[in-house]
Amino acid sequence: MSGGWRVPESEVEFRFMASGGPGGQHANRSNTKVEAVFRPPSSPTMPEGLRRRVIEKLGEAIRVTVNDERSQLRNREIAMERLRGRIEAAGKVDRPRRATKPTRGSQRRRVESKRRRGDVKRGRRRPGSED
Repeated sequence: MSGGWRVPESEVEFRFMASGGPGGQHANRSNTKVEAVFRPPSSPTMPEGLRRRVIEKLGEAIRVTVNDERSQLRNREIAMERLRGRIEAAGKVDRPRRATKPTRGSQRRRVESKRRRGDVKRGRRRPGSED
């Protein structure tokens, strides 16, 4: 988990560009598409443990591009939400898996279903073709 740490907007590089697609005169003139780039190695506020996990899972630069809305401000907010979500997901420490054995009952059911399936297939053979 990120331990309550949130990406400060001051550490994120924003680039704005024209969003493609339909939309008439407004779409061709306004730079509403947002690209947000966060670089964990150069973040002075990010905790070291979180930094290691994030770099390991997401790399040296985390890039998010958004052109969902017609407003640059809204696209910027969405980009920050997605960036924070990715970092939070990458920062989670998974519990180690404990190896387990199949139960005796599940083994019995598996073998029984295999035997039944074999019987079905055996019943489809031509009469007299014994192996």
